[in-house]
This record gives sequence, structure tokens and C-alpha cells, in this order.
Amino acid sequence: MYSEWASLSAQITANSCGAQCFSVLNKFPASAGREVVVSVVKQLGTNLGITQNAEPSHLVKDEEVKWCMDVICFGLSLPLQEHETIKDCVNVYCEWLTALHPQPRISVPKPICEDANLYARQIINHFHNLFVPRQGEILPFLYQTTLGADTIKRQAVLCHRVLRTLQQTAQISQQMDRQTWDTLLLFLLAINEILLAPPTVKDDVGDQLCERVLSVLFEVWLLACVRSFPSPSMWKTLQESCSMWRHRVALVDQWNRVNLALTSRLLEFSYGPAFPQLKNADEDGQLIPLGMSNDCVAQTWYRFLRMIGNPTALCSPHIISKSSHFVQWALTHEKGAETHQHPCLQMLPQIFLNAMKGISSQVDAFLALPLTSMGAGVELAVARPKCNSILHVFHEWLFEAAHIGGDTWRQNRKKQACEASKRPSSMIMEHRKGSISLSQPNSLNDPASLPPTLTIDKYESGRAEAIGTLCKIFCAKKTGEEILPVYLARFYMALQQCLKITESKECDETLASILLHSGDLFRLDLDGINVLLPGFIAALEIVLPDKDLKLKTQSMAFNRTELRRSAINILLSIMVLPLHYQSLPIRDLSSETNEKMFTFIQLKSRLMNILMNALQVETDAQNTHMLLGGLLLCVQDAVTFEETDLGGGGSGSGATHLHNSGGAQHQHQHHEANLLSSGCSERSASLVSTGTASLGAQTTATMGAGSGSIRDTASAHDYPSLTISDDMSFEFGQELEGVTTYDNAHALFVRATYLVCHRLISSWKTDLNVSLAALELLSGLARLHIRETDTLVKIYEASQNLTIISSDALECKRAVKWICDYICYQCSRPPPAHSKDLHSTIVAAFQCTAAWLMQHPYLLQDKDCLQTVLEVVELGISGTKSQSKSGDIPKFKDEKELKPASMRVRDAAENLLTIILEQVGYFPSECGPESISSLLDELALMKHCNSMVPAAAASTEQAIAKFKYFVTENSTILALLEEPLGNDQDPQPTVTLLIRGPFGRHAWTMQLRHLPRSKSGIKYHAVNPGRPIPMNDISQRPECEQKNFPDGVDKVQPCVADYSIPTIEQIREQYGSASIRELELILENQSIHEKLAWAEADNSVDSLSHSQECVPPLVCQEFHAARLFLSHFGFLTFETRNPHNPAESLGTPPQRPLIVLDTKSTAFAADLDRLDKLSARTHDTVYVFYVKTGQTSAQQIIGNMVEEPSLTYDPHFAGMLQTLGWPVLVADHSGWTGFAHNSWSLKGTPEEQHQQQQQLQLKSNVPSELNYNGSQRVLYWADVSSEIAFVVPTTWNLRYNSDISDGASIANSDQIGSSNVWARCESDTGTGPAKSKPRNLSLELETATGTGAGTGRTQKEPVPPTRRKGNVTKPTLLAQAPAKIFLVWLESYEDYLNFPLEDLLAYTRTGEELHSLQQPRAADCHVIFVHSLLSGLLRVKLQGPPGRMSFATPLVDGMVLSRRVVGNLVRQTALNISRRRRLDNDNYQPPHVRRRLKVQDIVQKYKMDLSEAELLAHLFQRAI
Repeated sequence: MYSEWASLSAQITANSCGAQCFSVLNKFPASAGREVVVSVVKQLGTNLGITQNAEPSHLVKDEEVKWCMDVICFGLSLPLQEHETIKDCVNVYCEWLTALHPQPRISVPKPICEDANLYARQIINHFHNLFVPRQGEILPFLYQTTLGADTIKRQAVLCHRVLRTLQQTAQISQQMDRQTWDTLLLFLLAINEILLAPPTVKDDVGDQLCERVLSVLFEVWLLACVRSFPSPSMWKTLQESCSMWRHRVALVDQWNRVNLALTSRLLEFSYGPAFPQLKNADEDGQLIPLGMSNDCVAQTWYRFLRMIGNPTALCSPHIISKSSHFVQWALTHEKGAETHQHPCLQMLPQIFLNAMKGISSQVDAFLALPLTSMGAGVELAVARPKCNSILHVFHEWLFEAAHIGGDTWRQNRKKQACEASKRPSSMIMEHRKGSISLSQPNSLNDPASLPPTLTIDKYESGRAEAIGTLCKIFCAKKTGEEILPVYLARFYMALQQCLKITESKECDETLASILLHSGDLFRLDLDGINVLLPGFIAALEIVLPDKDLKLKTQSMAFNRTELRRSAINILLSIMVLPLHYQSLPIRDLSSETNEKMFTFIQLKSRLMNILMNALQVETDAQNTHMLLGGLLLCVQDAVTFEETDLGGGGSGSGATHLHNSGGAQHQHQHHEANLLSSGCSERSASLVSTGTASLGAQTTATMGAGSGSIRDTASAHDYPSLTISDDMSFEFGQELEGVTTYDNAHALFVRATYLVCHRLISSWKTDLNVSLAALELLSGLARLHIRETDTLVKIYEASQNLTIISSDALECKRAVKWICDYICYQCSRPPPAHSKDLHSTIVAAFQCTAAWLMQHPYLLQDKDCLQTVLEVVELGISGTKSQSKSGDIPKFKDEKELKPASMRVRDAAENLLTIILEQVGYFPSECGPESISSLLDELALMKHCNSMVPAAAASTEQAIAKFKYFVTENSTILALLEEPLGNDQDPQPTVTLLIRGPFGRHAWTMQLRHLPRSKSGIKYHAVNPGRPIPMNDISQRPECEQKNFPDGVDKVQPCVADYSIPTIEQIREQYGSASIRELELILENQSIHEKLAWAEADNSVDSLSHSQECVPPLVCQEFHAARLFLSHFGFLTFETRNPHNPAESLGTPPQRPLIVLDTKSTAFAADLDRLDKLSARTHDTVYVFYVKTGQTSAQQIIGNMVEEPSLTYDPHFAGMLQTLGWPVLVADHSGWTGFAHNSWSLKGTPEEQHQQQQQLQLKSNVPSELNYNGSQRVLYWADVSSEIAFVVPTTWNLRYNSDISDGASIANSDQIGSSNVWARCESDTGTGPAKSKPRNLSLELETATGTGAGTGRTQKEPVPPTRRKGNVTKPTLLAQAPAKIFLVWLESYEDYLNFPLEDLLAYTRTGEELHSLQQPRAADCHVIFVHSLLSGLLRVKLQGPPGRMSFATPLVDGMVLSRRVVGNLVRQTALNISRRRRLDNDNYQPPHVRRRLKVQDIVQKYKMDLSEAELLAHLFQRAI
């Protein structure tokens, strides 16, 4: 840089050596000179104002001043014992230097004030005498041989005084000329040379003053850059001098300090105020003078950066010790020694590390990284410089430092030594300011002569810092940024050298530094980065599977948890590579041949081993969370790969199986291998059967697809074995022995299920986040349909006519058993352990169990599994099991106390029970997955009723009037229609029911039949059956006298009782004959009427005398079917009051089985509609956005969805949308649409829908494949317990939301509020809060009669568990806003930093926000960013509110996905995020609880208080 400029080193040496020759007193004896100095200086010192008031100087002429200065110059060179005299000399000169100040002291002579610069230069030159060694003394400043420590300390005080004075003068002087500045700088260089160039000796003056003289030199030099920029010769001299001081620790420390201060100023004007400011210490922030211009800062920064030369020279003691001072030490050493063996050089490894840390700090500043940042996940500045720019500055030093101690470095050293050996064997001492290049050959570079503390491995810390800095630079690559191939090549070579594993297989500092700073390396589209894949996998095999990782460190400290987290980040970014690239080869950088060449698919098994072993030993919650997400990604990717890429490849026969290891077909015969555990595939099963199954064994498999195949032999690398954790049982370990390879999805599925279930019970049950992540993973595994299972052996039970899939059923049954055991353990924990978090895990476990049973309904055919699940349901609902042990006598329901763990646990158990009874094996129903309720309501049923006029069927109120409404169990509304529907031609007692309960609306039609349909199908419908043929053979009956009494009755002696009935005569006598005659008259009249009636009948046409044929009666068409139904189903069995029970004899009557509702109210229909609008499932909405490169405003992002020819989209974006859900038309969709007003409603006629679609189609200008804004189409997905809609907002959403907000009124507030999943209290009337309040405070066992909350409790009920109060003061408002989930496709990854989240909230309203206590905030939103890499893979970035339960699995921040699984995993993550948010919400109510409360609200508003007689009378009244 300064090669063409002359150095001023000779001038510095001359000034130092000739300083004592300046004074004329040197011509006289020392004693005479001393006497002159003492007398003169003492007199001058009295006028300075130190001990008395200052007086004007008597020196008025130049000659007088010069004579005194000669005396003072000699005084400064006196022996150190003359401390007081030297002190007076220093004081005089320091006072006289104030002549350069704006206000000189009064004691300064007038000639000095008139020509301050001239005299100041002489004074500065005279100050050399204070620092140079005295004549006759051997470096007295530096060695404590003849001087005491007290003398040196006093001398150091004087040096500090001089340095402070010179620094202060340079700062405040406004009249220093360039010559004075040069003199000052040369003086500072000279004293630094005197103090710092000799080898370091502890506690000498050089050691004490080292930092001080360096800081003064650098700070004054920075001042000179502003006032009088140093010449190139001066800069060259500074660089050469610093190269001689590199054995001093303080030099590199001060160099780093100045560099960071300059870098901070450089960033301010280079990248603007928006660039993150580099935060330095307060004193360091004042290093840079205020007046320094931007150009001056840049020039100074670069020159200071290059000031100490190449830092890698610090790794060569021979170069550092190549100075005359070290040679002098070596020549005077008692036993003889080499220069590089001086003890002070043992600090070189630490100095090298400090230099590398300084460079790393500057790189961090350019990348806007905090100085304390460790590992991945740190936000980088968007405006950061390109990687090439940073590498242009630092690449030479960093690349050389990264190779220190590596194979390349050793080869270069051997080459240099060989070249040096060819030279003449003469030692030529170079100039003291020689070259400092590392590549310079040196005949003394013999590693064998180095002391043990200076061997090359001692520089490992600095090397680790350098390679870590390189990793940070390359990880800062932006989307689309190009890095020069030469930099990439050198970086890959350096990484390959540093990733080499030692024989001891320890994690050294270099390896740890690489892993710590390379989290993003494989997700940046770096060209050729995959060549490092084998090396990184080998490194991960050392770090992740080791439970007690041993770090081989020297000077650097690593957090093991952070190290493992960064390693997991790398693992998550490479998990999908084997199945993505499959048989593509990976070349070895260090070998020209292809002997060590791997294919990607060969690495799959090693990656799976790393993942499983890491999950087995991981103890940190966040790391475990990340590993669980990666595990589900692997299994999902393998399953989808087999379904898509390999689907249909097999022949379908039992002897042919298709494996995913390269896509080849393996031929196997049917033998005992099929009976092995399904945990291993056929390949691993055959290995187990032959006894050669070990991870180190060499196995073969055919690789390739279609044409050609590559023979795969296991590499020489020893794969780590599956380590069994200490907390894992021996039996469990035995089961895993066969699971040694992961060549198919089924093996992964089984191994993942085993491991996660076991660790969930043994290790993770006390951690909320890990438990939730494990249960989420198990739920995800339950939804997978493994291709391999259709070829596994089946067992047929002929006796029971059952087919049991042995392998899959056993695995799934075991998983369900484990989850149930987990629930039992959590519920059985002692009361102090029961908390909100514990109950959240139990609720999540119930949801997980439901997922397994829904996806594997055959499990309920297993008696043991069914009993296990139902016992857990019973435990959740009641708090105890009927049978604690298998041999105990069961305790019946009415004998148990209801003490569930909590209200939430009971609700979750009820939900699972309903799913088992209603949905398992039947979902989706005929209505499709969009509804678990019937799509029929009163209006729809009446349209099919015979008695209903079509024109009148348009009114819901009229349709409701045809029904009778009853409520049973205070939670279920029964709507009964007694008229048969129009399609029923069979006149039977028929009743049509609409059952509205907590879990939905269901429609049933029932008929009363005396015979089953199979036996009552043939009927005789003849009009006249005909007269039967008369029978002529009538037998004669014998005539006999009829006797009314037995024959011997007259012989019986009468008794008093026989006379108790009076005779007619006695009556006549008693009551008179008038009464008897009246009675006789009545009898006579009756006889006459009967005779007339018989005569009239004989004369009629219908009389028997006219021989009328008999005909069957008409079929009855009208029945009181409702009464029959209620009676047959036990709803009319009224309980009687027990007078011996005080609880029943007093107070309100017992609970009635039936409550009648008054349907005459006009609001009844509206309340029923609101109940129907309450979905029995949770519902969520995900908003999808597409962000083009550089877009930062909401209008630009929304505008991407407008159909214009100029707009182009990533083709994978539309593909991802199609995998998120099913496209549905809002007009005929009966599920959640993303908007509260039109969800869960029965749609109109097809003609009306067609007209609506046409109108919306005319208004829409969105591309058809992206038009899912909710106006006419939306993406929808649902399972038995949740619904989710994916909306792609456009400008229509903003207009629509504005209309919704303007038109909102109190009338529809209940409809909107009640449809929200976050509502806690559900009522709009005054009685509603009173009814729902006990649910917030305690567990409602629902034994109330309906007259008031809690009034019907009996003494048998236990004291329910209490909970914190919910939001009971404002029941109509939502306690918490719904979670907003965004899915954002980024063309440029860095745009996530400027995503306008706040502005886009206006486009994402569902109608539920109008009545919430808290409006949705940007800080509460969850954002899933997806960025498409050039490789075709997708990078994920998660952003959300901080909290314990913010992020859910399976997606993990930084994960790299395959396109074939992105839709599934995004959907699962969105659902899990919402579930976690609900679990964390104290005021959340499950959907079935909200529906139950709404039913209770309807009961309170419309119930009819009827007695038993009035109720029965009501049943006989016909509906309108």
C-alpha cells in the first residue's frame, strides 16, 4: 500500500538516540550539569503557580529561553534517582506547552507565546530524554534489575503527565502547524518504540504504560487525521512500527477499539440512519473527533484496518520475534536460546484470537448483528452490504486463518521449508522493518523447535473465530445475490478442512464454531453447497446424538444448548434433500476420483439416525420442539413421496413390494420375514432374520429409477448406533433392535411412534410445550396412511367374522394405549401439581386420542382398546374409573362422586365420547366434511310435507308452527313433526325429529311398526274380501236347563250377611211406593226406546237383515305420533317426590325429563337460527398473500391478485394453494366460509345460487386459479373437530369489510358474537349471564330444574372444582380477539422484515371482531412465510407473538420443505396454532359448551311452566 513511499523509521531512531546531545551541558561533567539544572529548574518551577501564585516569566528574549531549554533538556536526562529535579523539568515544559492553547498560562515566556510551534517542537524533542534509557543503564525503564519498583512507578507517573499534556494540547490547540503535528506523531511513535518493541517483562514500565502510550498514539493520530492528515510516509512508518509491537496484547486490543469506532462512523454515512447503529462503549464513541469528514473517516478506517498487517502472521513466532530486541535477548541469554522461544511469545495464540475477534466484530457491524449474538435466528439488516463487498476487505485474512493447522497449511509450510533449504545456509538478518507476509520463506520455521505452548494447535481458537466469521458472511447472502465463484470455492475448501473429524471424535472449537454460525447455510441457494453435505452430517453425528457432549476448548466458551440448537437448525434444512435429489451424486472436493462419491439417498439413513438419537437424548424444551417438527416432516415427506413419486409402481401381488430407496422394485418371496415387527421394512427384516442387522454392517440395495442402477455399498464411515436412553426400559430397547434402517415410510412411522410415546410418558410429561408438540406430532402421524401396510400379513378370525390387520392395528393400538396412559398419569398427579398447564396437556391428549380413533376406526373393534379408551373418557368426565384394577368390583355411575380434574378436562372427555359414539367410522357423512350436522331444518322439512302448501312454505315461522318443541336434559331441543313426509306411502305412526344438541343438529324419521319391514312388506288391499262359504254341518246342541246357583244352595243355612241386601218389599216399606214406581217407569221407558231402536235398525239399509257385505275399515291416517314417541322413549315417566328425603320434600320439584317450549314468540325462530349458527366444531381462517420482490405496502401486495397480463406468479404458488384445502363455492357451502354472516347456513335453490355466481363473476377480475377471496370461492378443509378456511384477500375484501362495519347493528350482535370460538359467556338477555355464570365459577353438573342456576342441586352432589372468574361482566363481548394467521409467499426472503402486517389487517375481517373487547393487533398475529428456493424446495419463516405457547409444530422456523408436503404441514401448523391459543385462553369455551349454554338460554326465555296434567294435555293438542 505504501511500497513507493519512504519510511521515517531512521528519523525516529535518530531522534531517540540523539536526544541527549541537544543540551550544551553535556560538554561538562555530570555533577556540574546537575548543579546547574537543580538551581535553574527550581527557580523556574516556583513561578509556575504550583506551590505559590503564578508570576509572569522573566525570560523575555529568545536567547534566554533557549538557554533555559538547554538546561531543562539536560535535566530530563538525569538519572532516575533525581526524581524531584526531573519532575520540575516536566512541570516547566508542560506549563510552557500551553502556549499552543487558546489561553496560555501567565508563566509562559513571551518568546514562546510569539512562536509557539517552533518552541513546542523543541520541547517535544526534548521529552525524548524522559523515555530513552540513560547512559550506563541497561534499559532501566524496562528491567527491574537495579531500580526499585517505587522508582519505576514514580517515573511512570511523570510519563503519564507528559502524555496527558500532549494529548490535551493536541485536542484544544488551534494553531499547531503541520510540522508540529509531524513532530508530535514521530515523538509518540518513538516512545512507543522504546517501550513496546522490546520483549515483554511482567510489571516493567513498558508493561504498565503499554495501553496508555498506545491509546494516546492512536487518539492523537485520529486528531491529526482531522487537523493535518498524515503523509503516506507517516502511515508507512506507523504500519512498520506496529508490526514490531505485535507481541503486545494491548496493541491488538487498541487496534480493535479504534477500528470499531471508525466502523461505527463509516456505517452511519455509508448506509444511512436506518441502518442499525453499532453500539460501542461510551469512551470508545468519543474516539473519533467531531470534525472528521466522511471521506476522512473512510480513508482513516481503511488505513487503520491494514495497520498491523496480516493477522495470520501472529501464528508464526519466528516472524514476530524477528527484531533486534529479541536477537539481543537471545544473545545475552544464559543458556542460549532462539528468538522465538522468549516467554512473552506464549501470548501469541491469545493475541491471534483477539485479532480474529476484532475482525469478526467488524463483520458483525456490517451485517448489523449484535456483538453478543450467538448461533442462528438473529435478524440481519435489509440494507446490509453484499457478501462480495465484505469479502473483498477481509477474505485474505479470514481464509488464511481458517486454514491454520489444516492439511493445506501444512503442505504450504513443507513447501516453504523445502524452498528455504535450497538457499545458502547463511543467516542474513533483515532490516528491522522487513516484510511481514505469512507466505515469506524463513529458514527458522522449524516446528520442532517451538515450545509446547506455541504449537499450531494452540491457535485453534483463532481459527475457529475466523471460520465462524466466514460462515456468518456467507449466511448473510440475500435472495438473488451473486457471490464470486472464487470466494465460494475457497470457502468450501476451508469448511471441508475444518469439518474433518479427528480420531477421538471430539467436538473441537472449530467444529463448534462452524455449527454455531452455519444455521442458514443450506437454505440460501448457495451454488454447490451440497458438496459439504457429508462433512456436515459427520459433524452432526458427533454433536447431536451425544447426551453429554464433551467440548475440546481452549479460549472460547460455548453454550451447549445453543450449539445443539444451531446443529438442529442445520439438520432441519437438509432433512428433505435425500428424497429431493435421490440418486444424484455428491462429489468429494479433496479427491479427483469418484471413489468417495455419495448419492443423496445414501445419506437418508444417517440423517434419520441423527434425528432419532438427538430426540432421544435432548433435554432442552425448544430444541425438542424443533426436533419433533423435523420428525413429522420426515415421516410426512416419506409417506407423500411413496404415494406420489412411487405410487402405482407395484404389481399389486403379495410377492412384489415397492421401496422408496431409489425407486427400484425388490422381489421377495413369502416367508417368515413378513411376520417380523412392522417396525422394520423387508430389507431390514431380512437382515434381522439372518443375524447381520447392525448399523456398521455393509448392506446392499439397488439404487436408481428405471434405467441404470448404482450399486450402493455402505461407506467406510461408522454410523453411530441407536443409543438407548437411560430412562428407557430394557423391553423397549429390545423392541427397537430390529429398527435399524429407515428405507421406507412405515419404518419411520413405527420408530417415531415408539420414541415419541415413550419419551412423552417418561420425560416430557411435565413440560407443557414439549408435551403439546409431542401430541401434535402423534396427531399428525395418526392422519398418515402408510403405503407399506397393505402388503403386511393379516389374521382372519373366522369365528367372529373379523379381519384384524395385525401389524398396523397393533402399532396404532399401542399408540392409543400410551396416550391413554399419559392421560391417566396426568390426572393422577397430586393436587398441588394440577394447574392450567397440566389440564391443557390433558385436553390436548384427548384431542390426540380422537384423531387416532377417527383415522383408525377398526381400533374400536378391539375389546381391550375400546375398554381402555372408555375408561379414560370415564376418568375425564367423573374423575375416577369404575374399576381401579382389573379385579375390582365395578362401581356404577350413580354410586360415584363427580369430581373431574377440571371443567376443561370434562368438556374434552365429553367431546371424545361423542366422537366415539357418533362419528368414528361415519365421518364424513352424506353431507360431506363441511358439516357434521344435518342440512335439514324446519323449512326444508316442510317443503316435503304433504299438508304444506308450497307457496306458504317460504316462512320459517309458519314451518316452526307445525312442530312441537321440547327440551330434555336441559341441553337438547327436540322438534317433533307428526305429519309424514311426502315421499312416505306407508301409513304408519310417523314422527320426524330435529334434534338440536351440544354437538349439532340431527334429523330423524321414526315409524311405529308392529313387524319389521322385512315381514310387513306384503299386504292385502282388496276392496271386498267376499262372504265366507256357509257351513251346513251344524251340530245339534243338547238342551239343558241353566242354573244360576249350585244345586245345594237351598240347603245352606242363611246367615246375617245374607240379609244385608234388602228385598224390593223391604225397600218399598222403607222408602215408600212412589220411589219404586218411579224406578219402574224408568225401566219401562228404557225398554220402549230399545224396542224402537231395534225396529229402526231392522228397517235401515245397513241392517243385517238386508244381507250387506262386510268391508274392512278405512286405514287410519292420523296418529298422535309425538305422544307415542315421547312415551316409548321414557320422556313421560315423571319422578315422584320422596317424603323421607329432605332434599326432595322441600324446595323445587325434581328435574323433569321434558320441558315444553312456547313457539308463539316471534323471536323464537331467530334464536333457533342463532343456535344453528353456532358450529359444533372450531373454525379458523388463514389469509394467504403473495409478495413480489421489494413490495412493502399493503396496496401493492393486494394488487398482486388482480388479473393483468403483466403480472407473473411463481407457478408453485398456485400449486400450494390447491394443496391447502378443497375449493368450494360460497353460495352452496354450509360450513365455515371465512365470514361469520354466511357460514353454517342452508343455501337457497340452485337457481338462486346460479344467479349469485353470475353476478359475482361479472364483478370479479381475479385469476380463476387464485380467486379465493370469499366472494364466490374459498379454500376449505375440515375434520371431525375443526374447520379451516383459506382466503386470498383482494380489494373486494376491504370494500366488503367496510360494508360489514357500517351495517353492523345490535340485532345481529348475538349472531356474530356467538359464532366466535373465543366467546366465554353466551347470552343477550338478563337471564343469560345468570345461567352461564356458574360455569365460569365451577363445574356445572346440570341438575338444575331450569328455574335458576344451581337451585336444583341435591345433597348427593360433590363440591365441584372452582376456577378463576371469566368475563361475566360483559357477556356480549369477546374476551380475546381471534388469532389471525397469515400465510405469505415471498419471492425475496428479506421482504419478511418489511411485511406491512398492520395495514393488511383491514383485509382480514371475518365479522367476529365487531364485538370483542380487544381488536386484533399486528403483534398478536401469526405469520407463516414461505420462500421458494432455486432448488425447488421451500424455506419457512415463522413470526408470532412471544409467549410460552406461541409456535406450534410441525413447521419450525427455518425449516426447509418439499413442495409435496407444504400444504399439509401449513394446514396442520395453522390448526395447532389455533388450538394452542385456545388452550392458553382462560375464557375459552369449546363449541359444544357454547351450544349447550345457548340451549339453556332458549329454555330460560321460552319455557312453559306446565304441571304434569297440563303437559299431558299439551301432547294431545295438534300443531297448527
